[in-house]
Parts: sequence; structure tokens; C-alpha cells
Amino acid sequence: MTALLTGALALAASAAPAHSLLLAATPAPGATLPAAPPRLTLRFNNRMETALSALRLVHPGGTARTLPLVPSAGPDQLTANLPALPAGSYRVEWQVLSTDGHIVRGSFPFQIGR
Repeated sequence: MTALLTGALALAASAAPAHSLLLAATPAPGATLPAAPPRLTLRFNNRMETALSALRLVHPGGTARTLPLVPSAGPDQLTANLPALPAGSYRVEWQVLSTDGHIVRGSFPFQIGR
């Protein structure tokens, strides 16, 4: 009986959805670009609840701006249009609601010019 219960618990744990992990981004984390791309796109390892997700851009000097999300190519992506950005160091901050019900946050830097 104990072996059966242990097996059932292991199977349930392996079938549970995982936290969202950032797989790719444009611009790429740590990238130095000659000019700002027109769009910011983040792709995750699973679908997320877009209505409860957010993207922010932190400008040089620390001013943060929430970026409105635009419809993306898939349920595993967040996309936002970027304004014209002058040269400098920027940070993307993201927050998503994972399919497992947990809120996951992260950030990464990129540079324009320099």
C-alpha cells in the first residue's frame, strides 16, 4: 500500500505544471545594440495568463515605465512596442502568472549604443 501511495504522489508531482522560465528575449539579456529594436518580446517555457502579466522598462537614471502588452504570436510570449530609446543602459522587468498559479518575476539588462 505504501509503495502504491508513493508512486501515485510521484506521478502527481511530475504531472504538475512548472513555474514559467524565460527561454528567449529580444533584445537578448546583456545585449548591446546599435539602436533600439521596435519591439520587446519574451518567450517562456509554458503558457501564462497575459492579462495578469506585465513588462516594465527601467531607463538610465532609474525611471521605470510600464509597457502596454500587444497581442503576441503565442500564449507563451509577452510582446510590447518600444518607444525610441536614446543610448544608455536599460533593464527589462517582467512578471507573469504561471500555469501552476504562481507569480514569477525576473529582469535583465541591455544597452543601446556604447
